[in-house]
Amino acid sequence: MKALRLAFMATPDFSVAALKNLIAAGHDIVCIYSQPPRPAGRGKKIRKSPVHQFGDDNNIEIRCPKNFKDPIDQQAFIDLNLDAAIVVAYGLILPQLLLNAPRFGCINIHASILPRWRGAAPIQRAILAGDEYSGITIMQMDKGLDTGDILSMQKVKITNDCNAEMLHDQLSNLGASMIVKILNDLENAKITPMAQPQDGAIYAEKITKQDGKLVWMESAILLERKIRALNPWPGTYFNCGDEHIKVLEAEYVDMSSTAGFIIDDKMTIGCGIGALRIKKLQRPGKKPLAAKEFLKGHHICPGRHLTCYK
Repeated sequence: MKALRLAFMATPDFSVAALKNLIAAGHDIVCIYSQPPRPAGRGKKIRKSPVHQFGDDNNIEIRCPKNFKDPIDQQAFIDLNLDAAIVVAYGLILPQLLLNAPRFGCINIHASILPRWRGAAPIQRAILAGDEYSGITIMQMDKGLDTGDILSMQKVKITNDCNAEMLHDQLSNLGASMIVKILNDLENAKITPMAQPQDGAIYAEKITKQDGKLVWMESAILLERKIRALNPWPGTYFNCGDEHIKVLEAEYVDMSSTAGFIIDDKMTIGCGIGALRIKKLQRPGKKPLAAKEFLKGHHICPGRHLTCYK
């Protein structure tokens, strides 16, 4: 395999597996572009992105422009004289001048079966929607948001016990293996780009902390998906008295009751449609517990009504 001259443009942990695979395959990562370090965590300390930190640890040049409006930043990218730029959840819009600069252009690894779930949160949205499959699409970037021609695509099944963290790791590794083959096929002219279908396009809106609120008036099926889709971030929760209790695992139960009503001593809670049986919870500042252990130290008993948000 011929070593290619690459820039890697990415920010989150999802991207690191692909970067490692490209290095292991012998490609020359001449520069990493990542979002600038930002405050993070409870202490709001300035923190580098996972990709940025990996680059520092491996003596790779790091660049963190706030955008690409400055002609100096644009020219600095062009002057890298790249074979390709690999882009994975980078978070900045690339102008057409940059998209055209590398020999093979800019190639994106996206965590969905495009055109379904373009945008920011494809993993979470696929689980929330009850999709049977997710996957990786590798595409040739254009000026649109995840609208470029498809170079390769592979599907993975979303199982009933799959949460966002599990799907994230599976797709991260899949994308990492696919990108190495794609670069080899591009170099050997073995790929014919395919335009995305016109039908089925949908955008995956960003997830916020507010999305984690469990609204008992909603369907238990939807709430069970939400618990899986938002695990580990931002997490799902309900209020019991003054406590903000996180829910880590739950299952749908085919029962009917008033929304927010605790039906039994197994933490089965009535919902708008069906019921939700909570299997693992976490109080503020405490370790996660199975529902049975949680109930030993917390008075959430059958017959109680939990707050019903709207």
